[in-house]
Amino acid sequence: MKRVHVVARGVVQGVGFRWSTARQAERRDVAGWVRNVGSDRVEAELEGSDTAVDAVVAWMHSGPVGSRVDGLEVDDADPQGDSTFEVRASI
Repeated sequence: MKRVHVVARGVVQGVGFRWSTARQAERRDVAGWVRNVGSDRVEAELEGSDTAVDAVVAWMHSGPVGSRVDGLEVDDADPQGDSTFEVRASI
């Protein structure tokens, strides 16, 4: 079990990035959350099996059609025991 904190920068808002990330996570039984931050970032925390979390992070490198990911920061985080995935309001 692992958890990571991810920040994607680029054209990642207004293109369905949050909702697509949630679908990718749910398909792989990954828990956590995702939200927009500022005008050019999406932040997420992903928790699940190593393989599943790595697959969602790999997908986030390119994101959905219409997005452009200019940078992706991935940092380890302490597992929280989350069991669902949530799309949070923007901050």
